[in-house]
Amino acid sequence: MSLQDTFVDNLKRFRKERHLTQEKLAELCNTETSYIGQIEIKKRFPSLTFVEKLAEVLNIPAYYLYRPAEDFLSAKNQQMQQELISAVTQNIADIFIKHGMI
Repeated sequence: MSLQDTFVDNLKRFRKERHLTQEKLAELCNTETSYIGQIEIKKRFPSLTFVEKLAEVLNIPAYYLYRPAEDFLSAKNQQMQQELISAVTQNIADIFIKHGMI
C-alpha cells in the first residue's frame, strides 16, 4: 500500500470515527468540501501545513495519518492486554480480600 493510500484510509477512518462529514471537516479546516473529497479520492494531496490542520481538527498527532493500519491494531491489542491484566489483577485482589487472605 502506498503512503498516499495509507493517508487517505486513515483520514477517512478518523473522520468517520469522529462522526464528521466531509462538509463538517472542511468547515473546521476552513476549506472547501470539494477539497476534502478530492483528497479522499486521491485526486489531490494536501500540503504538510494542511495535514497539520487536519490532525489538529481530528485531535490526533499528524503522523497518525501516515501510520499503517496494523500499527493501530497492535497498539489497540496492547491496550486491551493491559486492561485485561489490570482487571484480572483487581479480581484476584478482591477474592483474597473477600476471604481474609490479605
